[in-house]
Amino acid sequence: MRAISQNAPGGPDVLELVETDRPEPGPTEILVRVHAAGVNPVDWKSRDRGVLVSGATTPFTLGWDVAGVVEAVGVGVTLFAPGDEVYGMPRFPHAAGAYADYVTAPSRHFAHQPAGLGHVRSAALPLAALTAWQALVDTAGIRPGQRVLVHAAAGGVGHLAVQIAKARGAYVIGTAREPKHAFLRDLGADELVDYTRQDFAEVVHDVDVVLDTIGGDYAARSLRTLRPGGTLVMIAPPEDTFPAETARAAGVRATFVLVEPDRTGLREIAALVENGHLRVEVDAVFPLEDAAKAHELGERGRTTGKIVLTVAD
Repeated sequence: MRAISQNAPGGPDVLELVETDRPEPGPTEILVRVHAAGVNPVDWKSRDRGVLVSGATTPFTLGWDVAGVVEAVGVGVTLFAPGDEVYGMPRFPHAAGAYADYVTAPSRHFAHQPAGLGHVRSAALPLAALTAWQALVDTAGIRPGQRVLVHAAAGGVGHLAVQIAKARGAYVIGTAREPKHAFLRDLGADELVDYTRQDFAEVVHDVDVVLDTIGGDYAARSLRTLRPGGTLVMIAPPEDTFPAETARAAGVRATFVLVEPDRTGLREIAALVENGHLRVEVDAVFPLEDAAKAHELGERGRTTGKIVLTVAD
């Protein structure tokens, strides 16, 4: 089978198309013929630094977002049968190898694709949508009427978080450049801040939940927007200088979330898509052999929504 492999950390040029053996599913695993694979910031960060893929050894294949068709099932699998269209984020943060013709993983790391969505858009969902779901719903427990601030609201995680928060009845504030405001209003955002023109910490107040998708000093600055009893959820590890004592003194909860495989979350996300409450924006699509170009585009940091690789015809 074909796969995108790298032998050492580095820039996009370390990614190369190779031929390798097709995996076989073990007990409780399924073999998925990959039709499309999502591209995420963790992909190019792992490629560049070579340290974010837990337990990976070189050469290794990147990628976690998978959409495709079940080719075979291992012993004990009861949820799927060959021919089922599935999507998922298998094995994260361990290596899954989604940039390839086939992947194997535990069956419960997958769910049936949202009806009618197709492989490309299904592949754009798992990691970003699960991150938003686990941060906002499982961790922050957002409720109707709460005020939620989403940073980088037009990004891969951000634009899905806006919609998930709206579907839960929240009032949503987003930070994004002004040219992306119309897109975000169409998704349901109630209030928008152009971070290049205004300091969000000066104009946003009395927030119940902040989703920090950026890192750096955004977490510390976000504390000023929260009301007592509020929650700051970070999806990038906080800096050593993060003022944890300030958060505690203000009666604010600050926590870091690392997304994990979640069949229940995938099914909830599929239901939102099928009910018309969630749509995924795909900024660009590249064939598998152009994975390096997909990384180059992603690293510029100006995409709206997601980047996807097409694998099968």
